[in-house]
Amino acid sequence: MERIVFVYTTYPSAVEAEQAGRALVERELAACVNILPGMVSLYRWQGVIERSEEVVMLIKTRASLAQQVSFAVKEMHSYSTPAILVLPIESVDQSYLDWLLAGTEKAASASQSGQ
Repeated sequence: MERIVFVYTTYPSAVEAEQAGRALVERELAACVNILPGMVSLYRWQGVIERSEEVVMLIKTRASLAQQVSFAVKEMHSYSTPAILVLPIESVDQSYLDWLLAGTEKAASASQSGQ
């Protein structure tokens, strides 16, 4: 049975996140993306502690498409090292799973056929 995952990433703005999210859904690499504005990130970058205001994006997709989603996020992202974390989902409502699988069927079929 196909498993689903969340792919977690962050963006510097809601505009950039929405553009990337729309592309992922249009390509059917994701059934849905959630964009959560208003996050503050503190992190060490090149030896200096940085503070950034970012938005979180949760990408809902099939486990079998996670690598393609990661590649697509990297190609569309303005960060040189974007956060891309694939999080397994332990349990999901069957009707939601059916909807998610239907929303990613074309990309999954293309991936399996090598296109």
